[in-house]
Amino acid sequence: MGLLSFAKSVGAKIIGASETAPASAEQLKKEAEKHGLDVSKADIKVEGDKVILSGSAASTEEAEKIALAIGNSVGVAKVQNDLQPAKAAAESKFYTVKSGDTLWKIAETEYGHGKGGQYNVIFEANKPLLSDPDKIYPGQVLRIPPLAA
Repeated sequence: MGLLSFAKSVGAKIIGASETAPASAEQLKKEAEKHGLDVSKADIKVEGDKVILSGSAASTEEAEKIALAIGNSVGVAKVQNDLQPAKAAAESKFYTVKSGDTLWKIAETEYGHGKGGQYNVIFEANKPLLSDPDKIYPGQVLRIPPLAA
């Protein structure tokens, strides 16, 4: 899946984390579980401000969401996502939210002019990490799945 970059000064505030260092592997695992993600077959290793994920996940989507749940937390600058999906699918693109962005604007940028109405695809792809399509913040990294043909 690869290496993802995150703004380590923004995101979920987890016990033991600071802007200079992420929380422990155990606390990061709890953060992913809080979002209903199954990390029982995942191994989480913290090296400085980088988190390395290995093991397996149920699907490509689940592996991507685990990486985002962990990466979008204070203190994490990079996530090396080496989770192997049991059920492989096309990988998503990733987008870092900028000031002034909305999901509509992101959909227009990523899917093309006139596709802003597809913002709900992005919102659904990022549940349960997003609870409301209007609650995104600069520095947050979102999954941008391919549109169905």
